[in-house]
Amino acid sequence: MITCWQCKKELEKGLFCPSCNALQSPPTDYFTFFSLPRHLSINIEALQAKFYDLSRKLHPDKYSRKSETERANSTAATAVLNDAWRTLKNPITRAEYLLAQSGLEIGEQRSKDVPPELLDEVFELNMALEELRHGDQSAKVELATAREKFQAMLAASDADLENLFVKHDAESCPPALAAIRAVLNRRRYITNLIRDVDKELS
Repeated sequence: MITCWQCKKELEKGLFCPSCNALQSPPTDYFTFFSLPRHLSINIEALQAKFYDLSRKLHPDKYSRKSETERANSTAATAVLNDAWRTLKNPITRAEYLLAQSGLEIGEQRSKDVPPELLDEVFELNMALEELRHGDQSAKVELATAREKFQAMLAASDADLENLFVKHDAESCPPALAAIRAVLNRRRYITNLIRDVDKELS
Protein backbone atom coordinates (compact mmCIF):
# COMPACT_ATOMS: atom_id res chain seq x y z
CA MET A 1 0.00 0.00 0.00
CA ILE A 2 1.28 3.46 -0.94
CA THR A 3 0.45 6.36 1.37
CA CYS A 4 0.85 10.12 1.08
CA TRP A 5 4.03 11.28 2.77
CA GLN A 6 2.15 14.26 4.25
CA CYS A 7 -1.35 13.19 5.33
CA LYS A 8 -0.70 9.42 5.33
CA LYS A 9 -3.87 8.73 3.34
CA GLU A 10 -3.79 5.79 0.96
CA LEU A 11 -2.90 6.59 -2.64
CA GLU A 12 -3.88 4.72 -5.77
CA LYS A 13 -1.90 6.61 -8.39
CA GLY A 14 -1.01 10.09 -9.57
CA LEU A 15 1.51 12.74 -8.67
CA PHE A 16 -0.73 14.61 -6.23
CA CYS A 17 -2.50 13.35 -3.12
CA PRO A 18 -6.29 13.59 -3.66
CA SER A 19 -6.77 14.43 0.02
CA CYS A 20 -4.15 17.12 0.75
CA ASN A 21 -2.84 17.82 -2.80
CA ALA A 22 0.77 17.30 -1.70
CA LEU A 23 3.20 16.50 -4.52
CA GLN A 24 4.39 12.90 -4.22
CA SER A 25 7.66 11.26 -5.20
CA PRO A 26 7.39 10.69 -8.97
CA PRO A 27 7.31 7.25 -10.60
CA THR A 28 10.40 6.59 -12.67
CA ASP A 29 8.58 4.62 -15.38
CA TYR A 30 7.82 7.01 -18.24
CA PHE A 31 4.49 5.46 -19.23
CA THR A 32 3.30 5.45 -15.62
CA PHE A 33 4.44 9.05 -15.18
CA PHE A 34 2.22 10.19 -18.07
CA SER A 35 -0.59 7.79 -17.04
CA LEU A 36 -0.30 6.02 -20.39
CA PRO A 37 -0.87 2.38 -21.31
CA ARG A 38 2.33 0.64 -22.36
CA HIS A 39 1.57 1.16 -26.03
CA LEU A 40 3.89 2.05 -28.87
CA SER A 41 1.36 4.06 -30.88
CA ILE A 42 0.85 7.36 -29.05
CA ASN A 43 -1.16 10.51 -29.77
CA ILE A 44 1.74 12.98 -29.80
CA GLU A 45 -0.49 16.07 -29.62
CA ALA A 46 -2.17 14.74 -26.47
CA LEU A 47 1.23 13.80 -25.02
CA GLN A 48 2.56 17.29 -25.73
CA ALA A 49 -0.48 18.94 -24.13
CA LYS A 50 0.03 16.82 -21.02
CA PHE A 51 3.74 17.67 -21.00
CA TYR A 52 3.03 21.41 -21.01
CA ASP A 53 0.34 21.03 -18.35
CA LEU A 54 2.66 19.06 -16.04
CA SER A 55 5.53 21.46 -16.74
CA ARG A 56 3.44 24.26 -15.26
CA LYS A 57 2.22 22.20 -12.30
CA LEU A 58 5.64 20.77 -11.40
CA HIS A 59 7.93 23.75 -11.98
CA PRO A 60 10.30 24.16 -8.99
CA ASP A 61 9.44 27.88 -8.73
CA LYS A 62 5.94 26.88 -7.59
CA TYR A 63 7.45 24.99 -4.65
CA SER A 64 10.03 27.50 -3.44
CA ARG A 65 8.02 28.13 -0.24
CA LYS A 66 6.86 24.56 0.24
CA SER A 67 8.36 21.89 2.46
CA GLU A 68 11.76 20.38 1.72
CA THR A 69 10.05 17.14 0.68
CA GLU A 70 7.85 18.86 -1.92
CA ARG A 71 10.78 20.89 -3.23
CA ALA A 72 12.76 17.67 -3.70
CA ASN A 73 9.75 15.95 -5.31
CA SER A 74 9.30 18.90 -7.68
CA THR A 75 12.93 18.73 -8.82
CA ALA A 76 12.77 14.95 -9.26
CA ALA A 77 9.42 15.07 -11.07
CA THR A 78 10.60 17.79 -13.47
CA ALA A 79 13.67 15.70 -14.36
CA VAL A 80 11.54 12.59 -15.04
CA LEU A 81 9.04 14.70 -17.01
CA ASN A 82 11.69 16.07 -19.36
CA ASP A 83 13.37 12.68 -19.86
CA ALA A 84 10.02 10.97 -20.43
CA TRP A 85 8.92 13.60 -22.97
CA ARG A 86 12.18 13.35 -24.94
CA THR A 87 11.92 9.56 -25.00
CA LEU A 88 8.22 9.02 -25.69
CA LYS A 89 7.70 11.71 -28.35
CA ASN A 90 10.01 9.86 -30.77
CA PRO A 91 8.77 6.46 -32.01
CA ILE A 92 12.28 4.97 -32.17
CA THR A 93 13.40 5.98 -28.67
CA ARG A 94 9.92 5.07 -27.37
CA ALA A 95 10.25 1.54 -28.77
CA GLU A 96 13.83 1.21 -27.49
CA TYR A 97 12.68 2.30 -24.02
CA LEU A 98 9.81 -0.20 -23.92
CA LEU A 99 12.13 -2.96 -25.12
CA ALA A 100 14.69 -2.09 -22.45
CA GLN A 101 11.93 -2.17 -19.81
CA SER A 102 11.03 -5.63 -21.10
CA GLY A 103 14.64 -6.86 -20.93
CA LEU A 104 15.24 -6.59 -24.68
CA GLU A 105 17.91 -3.92 -24.98
CA ILE A 106 19.16 -2.79 -28.39
CA GLY A 107 22.88 -3.47 -28.62
CA GLU A 108 25.55 -1.40 -30.33
CA GLN A 109 25.69 -2.20 -34.03
CA ARG A 110 29.31 -3.02 -34.81
CA SER A 111 30.62 -3.02 -38.37
CA LYS A 112 31.21 -6.77 -38.27
CA ASP A 113 27.61 -7.51 -37.17
CA VAL A 114 26.15 -7.29 -40.68
CA PRO A 115 22.50 -8.37 -41.00
CA PRO A 116 22.56 -11.32 -43.47
CA GLU A 117 20.16 -9.61 -45.90
CA LEU A 118 22.54 -6.64 -46.19
CA LEU A 119 25.74 -8.57 -46.93
CA ASP A 120 25.81 -7.77 -50.68
CA GLU A 121 25.06 -4.07 -50.17
CA VAL A 122 27.67 -3.72 -47.43
CA PHE A 123 30.30 -5.48 -49.54
CA GLU A 124 29.64 -3.13 -52.48
CA LEU A 125 29.65 -0.12 -50.18
CA ASN A 126 32.99 -1.07 -48.63
CA MET A 127 34.50 -1.53 -52.10
CA ALA A 128 33.30 1.93 -53.18
CA LEU A 129 34.60 3.50 -49.94
CA GLU A 130 37.98 1.87 -50.45
CA GLU A 131 38.16 3.12 -54.06
CA LEU A 132 37.28 6.66 -52.99
CA ARG A 133 39.91 6.63 -50.25
CA HIS A 134 42.47 5.65 -52.90
CA GLY A 135 41.56 8.68 -55.00
CA ASP A 136 38.95 7.29 -57.38
CA GLN A 137 36.43 10.15 -57.43
CA SER A 138 34.08 8.19 -59.71
CA ALA A 139 33.23 6.06 -56.68
CA LYS A 140 31.17 9.00 -55.39
CA VAL A 141 28.46 8.10 -57.90
CA GLU A 142 28.28 4.58 -56.44
CA LEU A 143 28.15 6.00 -52.92
CA ALA A 144 25.31 8.35 -53.80
CA THR A 145 23.39 5.44 -55.32
CA ALA A 146 24.07 3.33 -52.24
CA ARG A 147 22.83 6.15 -50.02
CA GLU A 148 19.52 6.28 -51.91
CA LYS A 149 19.16 2.53 -51.52
CA PHE A 150 19.86 2.71 -47.76
CA GLN A 151 17.38 5.58 -47.35
CA ALA A 152 14.73 3.43 -49.03
CA MET A 153 15.60 0.57 -46.65
CA LEU A 154 15.27 2.97 -43.72
CA ALA A 155 11.81 4.05 -44.90
CA ALA A 156 10.79 0.40 -45.29
CA SER A 157 12.00 -0.33 -41.75
CA ASP A 158 9.93 2.56 -40.40
CA ALA A 159 6.84 1.22 -42.21
CA ASP A 160 7.50 -2.23 -40.71
CA LEU A 161 7.75 -0.66 -37.26
CA GLU A 162 4.42 1.13 -37.64
CA ASN A 163 2.71 -2.17 -38.45
CA LEU A 164 4.44 -3.95 -35.58
CA PHE A 165 3.48 -1.16 -33.16
CA VAL A 166 -0.18 -1.69 -34.05
CA LYS A 167 0.18 -5.45 -33.59
CA HIS A 168 1.90 -5.04 -30.23
CA ASP A 169 -0.73 -2.62 -28.91
CA ALA A 170 -3.64 -4.79 -30.07
CA GLU A 171 -2.29 -8.05 -28.72
CA SER A 172 0.34 -7.10 -26.08
CA CYS A 173 2.27 -9.73 -27.97
CA PRO A 174 5.81 -10.76 -26.85
CA PRO A 175 6.62 -12.08 -30.37
CA ALA A 176 5.84 -8.58 -31.68
CA LEU A 177 8.41 -7.13 -29.28
CA ALA A 178 11.03 -9.55 -30.53
CA ALA A 179 10.21 -8.59 -34.13
CA ILE A 180 10.39 -4.88 -33.22
CA ARG A 181 13.81 -5.45 -31.68
CA ALA A 182 15.04 -7.14 -34.87
CA VAL A 183 13.81 -4.25 -37.05
CA LEU A 184 15.35 -1.67 -34.72
CA ASN A 185 18.69 -3.47 -34.82
CA ARG A 186 18.54 -3.55 -38.63
CA ARG A 187 17.46 0.11 -38.72
CA ARG A 188 20.37 1.17 -36.51
CA TYR A 189 22.82 -0.66 -38.74
CA ILE A 190 21.40 1.04 -41.85
CA THR A 191 21.56 4.43 -40.11
CA ASN A 192 25.25 3.83 -39.41
CA LEU A 193 25.84 2.97 -43.08
CA ILE A 194 24.20 6.24 -44.17
CA ARG A 195 26.36 8.11 -41.68
CA ASP A 196 29.50 6.50 -43.14
CA VAL A 197 28.48 7.43 -46.68
CA ASP A 198 27.65 11.03 -45.71
CA LYS A 199 31.02 11.35 -44.00
CA GLU A 200 32.84 10.35 -47.20
CA LEU A 201 30.65 12.47 -49.48
CA SER A 202 30.90 15.63 -47.39
